[in-house]
Amino acid sequence: MRVYALVALSSLLWSAGYPRESPLLRLVADIPLPGPAVRFDYQSVDTVANRLYISHMNAGELIVFNLAKRRVEGTVGDLPKVTGVLAVPSLGKIYVSVPGEHHVAVIDARTLRVQARLGKIGFPDGIAYAPDEKKLYVSDEAGGGELVIDCASGRVLTTIPIGGEAGNTVYDPGAKRILVAVQTRNEVVEIDPYTDRVTARHKWAAAAHPHGMAVDVVHRLLFVANERDASLLMVDLRSMKVLSRHRVGGDPDVLAFDPGLNRLYVASESGVVSVLTERNGKLMHDGDMVVAHAHTIAVDPRTHLVYFPLSNVDGHPIMRIMRAHESLNN
Repeated sequence: MRVYALVALSSLLWSAGYPRESPLLRLVADIPLPGPAVRFDYQSVDTVANRLYISHMNAGELIVFNLAKRRVEGTVGDLPKVTGVLAVPSLGKIYVSVPGEHHVAVIDARTLRVQARLGKIGFPDGIAYAPDEKKLYVSDEAGGGELVIDCASGRVLTTIPIGGEAGNTVYDPGAKRILVAVQTRNEVVEIDPYTDRVTARHKWAAAAHPHGMAVDVVHRLLFVANERDASLLMVDLRSMKVLSRHRVGGDPDVLAFDPGLNRLYVASESGVVSVLTERNGKLMHDGDMVVAHAHTIAVDPRTHLVYFPLSNVDGHPIMRIMRAHESLNN
């Protein structure tokens, strides 16, 4: 109960720039990041290379952050308005969405050089990988359909019509399917990566411009964030029925799930970070905290550390690393 009583005070302190502590998360380190104090977007944790790849969207570059040494290893430039990023360690590649050039860039993880620029897509955003078929799926926020790339040959296979603007795209390894949030239709669609066809559409009454998504593989759950009404849906992946609905920060964007702690983090454009934990089959709202500019978030499943690239702290970008307080794990 102590957590809930302190959340409101914590939000005021954080927004006022007071010491970087909260009943939910405690500060581990603030690390300077390169480039101008402008917007970041998606991130991707590579547990094989022990790196975090961060899209510095308005700087047009990808930042490569060493998780063990807590320092920047390098940057990859010439990626105007870079949004989605996904590391595929089995291929030794990093795939990034480049809306400024309407394509997907393929980066060699060893050399950090761009090897190819693929496709013609309106506004590439979220990225998912289907390992059995070795295919990449890229959502189009401009409504042009889901772009499909054959990673083995390095060529575009097709564009799948989905009928609207797509937000995030994720892979469900349990059912071996791609899930796409079609935000302008208030739907989540399923794609069979073997046939590259839409096999189901799910239109829930509680859906309101769904955008961010995350999957709990073990418990067969899907989490969907609604931008329009600042809510989060917990969906049963077996039945595709909504199990519960929760309030989160205004204009929720990026979700990160920690499978070891059964904890979900929802970062929003409003700067509110919502922390929720699965307990006994239910999703419990541990509380909210305000972290200015923290609309994107990543979590390392091995260490449970949480990563916030913040665009502007005293005029400079930083990587804020945090850890959940032990009281949340009880």
